[in-house]
Amino acid sequence: MSQAIRLKTPLSDADVEKLKAGDKVLLSGVIYTGRDAAHKRLYDLLLEGKPLPLDLKGQVIYYVGPAPAKPGQVIGSAGPTTSGRMDAFSPKLIEMGLKGMIGKGMRKKEVVEAMKKHKAVYFAATGGAGALLAKAIKKAQVVAYDDLGPEAISRLEVDDFPVIVVNDTKGNDLYEEGMRKYAR
Repeated sequence: MSQAIRLKTPLSDADVEKLKAGDKVLLSGVIYTGRDAAHKRLYDLLLEGKPLPLDLKGQVIYYVGPAPAKPGQVIGSAGPTTSGRMDAFSPKLIEMGLKGMIGKGMRKKEVVEAMKKHKAVYFAATGGAGALLAKAIKKAQVVAYDDLGPEAISRLEVDDFPVIVVNDTKGNDLYEEGMRKYAR
């Protein structure tokens, strides 16, 4: 069993360039949440030449719409959502400095090409393990689009948030490698 790589956000080019598809990573620091509605708003602001409500440089966005926190909790269950719904917006956000995305499922070729060109990675978080993942979230605060409810953009402080590199900066894809490995 390989040792997990510990990374602190924000991420640099050097941080993401050393990662390979299949690497286990423990993220600490700040990550942001964002799903389709928030991505559309960010994308539209970029097209209009307007400033974003957060600086994307070096940041990681987690595709999650967390459940409400129960009394005494920081956040409710926080499992990943399907990343493909963000594919139309991701290349532009990567171009603006986004270094990492966390979700589940495969990414389109255009997203993988943007990751190669601008040095970014795509991580998978374990679907169905939202309650467990929430334990790594130490603080949560809405920073933009609170009208979107659980899909608002939140700033999460995480400690050893467990992810796996699916797409690295070289264009390698863990899902494709896995399918090739087990194809007969």
